[in-house]
Amino acid sequence: MKEPLSVLAELDDWGILSSFFPEGWRQKARECGALTRARGIAGPDALLRILLIHIANGCSLAETSLRAEQLGLGQLNPSAVYRRLRSAEEWLRWMAEQMRASLGFRVPKLAQRVLAVDATAITEPGSTGTDWRIHYAIDLATLQCHFFLLTDVKGGETWRRFPVMKGDIMLGDRGYANPNGVAHVVEAGGEVVVRLNRKAMPLFDNNGKCLNPVHLARKLKPNQNLEWETWVHANGGEKIRGRLIIVRRSKQAAEYARKKLKQEASKKQKIVTEESLEAAEYFFLWTTLPPSWSRKTILQLYRCRWQIELAFKRMKSIMGLGHLPKKDPESCRAWLHGKLFTSLLVERMIGAAKTFSPWGYELDTPPEQVAGNGVHVP
Repeated sequence: MKEPLSVLAELDDWGILSSFFPEGWRQKARECGALTRARGIAGPDALLRILLIHIANGCSLAETSLRAEQLGLGQLNPSAVYRRLRSAEEWLRWMAEQMRASLGFRVPKLAQRVLAVDATAITEPGSTGTDWRIHYAIDLATLQCHFFLLTDVKGGETWRRFPVMKGDIMLGDRGYANPNGVAHVVEAGGEVVVRLNRKAMPLFDNNGKCLNPVHLARKLKPNQNLEWETWVHANGGEKIRGRLIIVRRSKQAAEYARKKLKQEASKKQKIVTEESLEAAEYFFLWTTLPPSWSRKTILQLYRCRWQIELAFKRMKSIMGLGHLPKKDPESCRAWLHGKLFTSLLVERMIGAAKTFSPWGYELDTPPEQVAGNGVHVP
């Protein structure tokens, strides 16, 4: 039997650990359907400890079943542990949302829904080497999962995988900058804010002449940002109007971008063109948002897109995301939200370490609880 990760190994000092959990988390276990019946389990504490053995410590279903029995948490066979994980999807999502809100992240208060999308590849450990890709969208108003899709690694990044409603604002990185994806969002009544991919999404002026964003960027002065009216031509012949926003990078940021370009080119045994090195001096953003949206607001909004990448980084680097359940969407979402909740729990514990005493808790101080649901500020 493999040894669990040291982050929450054996889940000792449960009383201290649970003091970081959101207020009302035990009651939510029943409200969300994770503990409609307690057959084989003492209560919500035992259930969460069992789930964390599986999610945080990376134990298999069989190992989790055995450890749960050894620790006196309950008697569940591997199939029962799997069913408990599926039924805990909404409970884990709620706790992850509460933990994210407690970390103090703020997003602009907007009337429209803002969705940040991204995808990440996961390679399962072991002899199979199976690759999977998670397509993920979070609502920046609540930082909760809005949409989830699991495909094989050949499933490319495109907005066409995501449902779009009228008024939605979709934030995406360069992988989503392509004409057909933009058309999918616009036809559904949504708006696009995407980092420009100069090769995959060429831009045109009102007369149909192809524009070179790098040539336009040469007009910028240090610390300046400008915009131009441009069009994207979809495959169906549709012309979509938008705004190209260009920001001149700082010297440090430009140097970092050039270094990254050279490293990637070296891995692929390619040569970086002079124009690509020049383009690294600028940040290119394209959007269909109307002129009533200022450039500053749009750029600030795009910064919020990093929240989804941070979520992936936490799950991969901190919690070792792997062994992804593939049998059904419910277990996949439960696993992902459990990973996110665990990684945020670790962040809160690290932050609280500044005030922790050598014995691990504050004397005569009630456990700190997470309160509040909102992340909006005026």
